[in-house]
Amino acid sequence: MFVSFFPRPKAFFVSFALWSLFCVLFWYLAAKGWGSTLSLGGLVGFGYPPAPAPGADEAAQAVFTQASERALEFWFYQYFIVVIVAFVGTWMRIAPHRWQRWSVAGSALILFVNWFLVQLDVMINEWFGTFYDMVQRALGEPGAVAATDYYWQIVSFLQIALVYVFVATLFRFFVSHFIFRWRTAMNEYYMTRWEKLRHIEGAAQRVQEDTMRFASISESLGINMVDSLMTLIAFLPLLWVLSANVTELPIIGEVSQGLVFVAILWSVIGTALVAAAGIRLPGLEFRNQRVEAAYRKELVYGEDHAERARPQTVRELYDDVRRNYFRLYFNYLYFNVVRIFYLQIGNLVPYIALGPTIVSGAITLGVMQQIIRAFTRVENSFQYLVNSWTTIIELMSVHKRLKAFEAAIEGESLPEIDQVYLAKRGAPAE
Repeated sequence: MFVSFFPRPKAFFVSFALWSLFCVLFWYLAAKGWGSTLSLGGLVGFGYPPAPAPGADEAAQAVFTQASERALEFWFYQYFIVVIVAFVGTWMRIAPHRWQRWSVAGSALILFVNWFLVQLDVMINEWFGTFYDMVQRALGEPGAVAATDYYWQIVSFLQIALVYVFVATLFRFFVSHFIFRWRTAMNEYYMTRWEKLRHIEGAAQRVQEDTMRFASISESLGINMVDSLMTLIAFLPLLWVLSANVTELPIIGEVSQGLVFVAILWSVIGTALVAAAGIRLPGLEFRNQRVEAAYRKELVYGEDHAERARPQTVRELYDDVRRNYFRLYFNYLYFNVVRIFYLQIGNLVPYIALGPTIVSGAITLGVMQQIIRAFTRVENSFQYLVNSWTTIIELMSVHKRLKAFEAAIEGESLPEIDQVYLAKRGAPAE
């Protein structure tokens, strides 16, 4: 599943995790302060501005702060590109692989574009604060906001949104090709070993369908996980800063940075509840694919052989399908009750947490919108498992089916359910 597409998968992913951790720490401990010396931003209008003169007014200080933030962001993108190129170049040199341009360089591109999209989301979050403060001022003081300023804010949003839509569309186009290349790599890998695999129940379906589903689901979950991590990196510090405006929580009372801890605690509770409710689903999904494949295979044989697909045989196979689906429906019943109820209550959590602050009028409408949006982003990132649990279940069931291929190739024992099937056919299980 991974060897066919990635060079030395275990070492590759472990080194990626360690390199990412090192680069994040190195940025905050050292590289962040090197921008004024090493950044190329001055060549394209993103250079570090000179410090304002002593006693400069607030307007000059604001201009300096804004220019410094833009210069720092541009320096970070340079740093990001350098560390990605270093990682990709090293792996392409030490472990050449047929699919390395897609698996190694393609994964790096996906990582970089994900971060860029998250930064656009941060810009949109800042826009919400400015826009809703303007709306509050306009509604509270008629004539305080000029029409041109109001419409210019809308134009500013459209500028960010259009860039987001353009990049996100091209990104999804690239990811689609990435997924198909991964599927192609698995397909070629398995077909060159077909003689070892053909005796496994549903072998044709596993090569034709399961490889496609595995690549697609893995990439979807992988992108969502990277997006969640990057959203946390971008929005958690923002929520920490915004939480300074919230000094009191319901029941608990006065607390510092309370919203951050509320987001973490609520996400941990939800993850535990949903994981407990859906613990049986991966096995049932796997068995469901197994009984569906057995039923379909008998019907296919019946097209060419009159002695196959007899009513009694088909009825027994379909009864297996029916029983498994009914078990799935029952398990999904209480799983969905837990998951949907938790997510619906979660929509109210930031408003409940902000209750004392809103009632006391300690924040403006714009700040409230920024806090709620940042809280939601952080909460959703921590809730990665909750939001992805049904997809994870599907991936686990597909992985179990393809794992039988891996076992056959390596000469290992097949999974228990495949051994049962082969025993019924009188075929060897190893």
